[in-house]
Amino acid sequence: MANPRQDMPEKTARRLARALFVTRLGLLAEVLLRGFWPLWSLLITVLAALVMGLHERLSLEMIWSLGVSAALAALWLAWRGIRRMHWPRHEDAIRRLDATLPARPLAALADTPAIGAGDKAAEALWSAHRARMTSALATVSAPEPDLRLARFDPFGLRHIALLLLAIALLFGSLSRLGSVGAVVAGQAPGSAAAMSGPSWEGWIEPPLHTGKPVLYLPDQPAGRLDIIEGSEVVIRLYGQVGALTLTETVSARTTDIPSAAASEQGFTIARSGELTIDGPGGRRWDVTLVPDIAPEVIPNGEASVSARGEMSLPFAAADDFAVTGGTAHIALDLAAVDRRYGLRATPEPRDPIEVALPLPISGSRTAFEEVLIEDFSDHPWAHLPVTITLTVEDATGQTGAAAPIAIPLPARRFFDPMAAAIIELRRDLLWSRENATRIAQLLRAISHRPEESIFQSETSYLRLRTILRRLENSIPYGITDEQQTEYAKALWDLALTLEEGNLDDALERMQRARDRLAEAMKNGASPEEIARLMQELREATQDYLRELARQQNEDRENADDTERQFSENSTTLNQDDLQRMMDRIQELMEQGRMAEAMQALQEFQEMMENMRVTEGGEGDGPQTPGDRAMRDLSETLRNQQGLSDEAFRQLQERFNPDANRGQSSENTGRNGGEGRGQAHDGTGGEGNGQEDSGEPGEGAEGSLAQRQQALRDQLDALRRSMPGQDTPEGEAAGDALDRAGDAMDGAEQALREDDLAEAIDRQAEAMDEMREGLRNLGEAMARNQQQGQGQQGQDMRGAAQGVDPLGRPDNNGGRAGPGEDDMLQGEDVYRQARDLLDEIRRRASETLRSEEERSYLRRLLDRF
Repeated sequence: MANPRQDMPEKTARRLARALFVTRLGLLAEVLLRGFWPLWSLLITVLAALVMGLHERLSLEMIWSLGVSAALAALWLAWRGIRRMHWPRHEDAIRRLDATLPARPLAALADTPAIGAGDKAAEALWSAHRARMTSALATVSAPEPDLRLARFDPFGLRHIALLLLAIALLFGSLSRLGSVGAVVAGQAPGSAAAMSGPSWEGWIEPPLHTGKPVLYLPDQPAGRLDIIEGSEVVIRLYGQVGALTLTETVSARTTDIPSAAASEQGFTIARSGELTIDGPGGRRWDVTLVPDIAPEVIPNGEASVSARGEMSLPFAAADDFAVTGGTAHIALDLAAVDRRYGLRATPEPRDPIEVALPLPISGSRTAFEEVLIEDFSDHPWAHLPVTITLTVEDATGQTGAAAPIAIPLPARRFFDPMAAAIIELRRDLLWSRENATRIAQLLRAISHRPEESIFQSETSYLRLRTILRRLENSIPYGITDEQQTEYAKALWDLALTLEEGNLDDALERMQRARDRLAEAMKNGASPEEIARLMQELREATQDYLRELARQQNEDRENADDTERQFSENSTTLNQDDLQRMMDRIQELMEQGRMAEAMQALQEFQEMMENMRVTEGGEGDGPQTPGDRAMRDLSETLRNQQGLSDEAFRQLQERFNPDANRGQSSENTGRNGGEGRGQAHDGTGGEGNGQEDSGEPGEGAEGSLAQRQQALRDQLDALRRSMPGQDTPEGEAAGDALDRAGDAMDGAEQALREDDLAEAIDRQAEAMDEMREGLRNLGEAMARNQQQGQGQQGQDMRGAAQGVDPLGRPDNNGGRAGPGEDDMLQGEDVYRQARDLLDEIRRRASETLRSEEERSYLRRLLDRF
């Protein structure tokens, strides 16, 4: 090949020569790396074994065997690498460099023209071609060598060797390489000939539960040394035996004490004292024991009981490291029991109650506050004096206990006289089987002449007689443990039936269906399972509605004229509203918005517990202007909620277009229906001032801003026609609606500017103000009714106060909000709230999301 640097500028020639030299070095590196990577991987593995001290733990024969094997393997790998090695030549460097350049200028400069010799035009063309190729070399640089070994080492053996070396450097010692000479000299590792002098090292490992790091003793200066109780100490002495010795007074060992010159010693820190290594390079420490303090627990308030009988006992616990468990020990305070009636007999032995204390699911357990929630309503000690002792435990088994709390065991109260009597007899039966005869006599007296008794139904009477007959049949032969438990359960179920009645039975079935649905949603059940549970909830709801309507009909027949008028004027919901609400829950679940579905399910349950149902959607009596105003304002509020939901869906789809993919067309048609007065069967709802078509996607022909303006116009019409504006409550309602209108104007403006996040905030303000207006309007109607009906109407209104137009508890006067009593029961609700806030924080911190969405999420965090 001709010299490409011929007739080349000196600067370009020097640059080309330098690039060729570096390229040749790169080729040499490739050859050495590809040919000898097995050799250096073997050598690194051997070095790692020596640094870890493997040769100090193996027998001399094993060390020689492994050493010879490693040497033979190294020689073979070296011969193999040399045999396959190809020393790179200058031509190889030219070809490698030229292959990385466009148009291969080096090959072009080395070529000669095959024709055209003597032709001036051809020679001029060839000279121009060479000049162009030469100019391409003005910025030439050496290419990077290809040092990748993946195709030569598919199993990554070289990486394993490097990993072993890194572990050896972290946990081993380079000083152990000095003992390798003992093998060559035929001496055992660790002998005087193998070491340059005596040395030592040691570690202090705190107990695992403390989370503290291991201390390396050579790095600890002499003097005071604080060590946690229970820490493990390991010290190793190297060199001539006796050159270094260990003395200590911290382990409290009295037996099996090794020699002070033993090469390795281990013990546990049990007390303060001295730790000394005597000899060349030795050190002395004054060890101060840091004790592991026992945990502490105290009650953090008085025990309370809910209407359902669940006891809530707040407590606070703390430990220097972490509380690992705890129990509440509940024992009967027999000395404080009023030993009369059924409690006069000697009680049968019964084990104390042991209940595990709840611990924080996340976060630190060194100091925390929690609430113990348990239901002891069906326990024989319910309402009897007991002592509650809280105990907590740490990882070392140390326990701490609070002072016993002497209180009657909190449990459910039964207000029905018959139910309370049966519960007391049940308690006497569980107290002692000696009371069986007395209990049978009392049950017979209670059930005598049922036509004059207070039984609510013949079924309850027959159940009581069945229990009585079986109890009397068992008394002559003695009541067994199984029979005692069976009779107690039958009496408990009968008391619940008498206390709650048929309506509460239907409500309980509906609650169970709701709980199963909520559990399935929380656990991520399949769509088929959720659909089945949703249908079960629909059926249970229909049963509850039928029972509630039947009871209201009975109450209406027994009510006087004033009570009937008040009942007819009460704000009600119809079955279409309930159907739309359940459709809304199912729609949210199908869209994957489980948090919103859970909230809607909770609101549905609260409304069902408090609402008044009107069959066919209309009341039995004529509606007053106030009733119509309340109904229309409630409808406008639902319309605004539906519009806000649709705006939120559009905002969600803007950042996640696949969020609602796969949704059925039927559900799409209902997106705006819930909250816009759209009935389940597609007919328009009432009170919105316009007729709905019932077609899917209602209002699609107009923008969100136009629909927001229509709602604003409806609110203005309601404001002008609202009755009772001359009363203080009416004025407050009008002011709230004015503020709602201003918020609607802001939402409309934001929608026209395509600022969905701002629009959703303004819509939320409008809905809050409309709810305030509903409450004030309800108070104004109640005041007008009080003036028209006198004291009797006032007494009746007292039973209906404290609810909003949907039949839920209001927030006036600082009272608890809708469903708050239920929402505060159990730790699952707190965990769900924490998980929801954590998810919002996570999304707000993701930089890939748009600034508009992150700003909206930050506003949510600021609000909650």
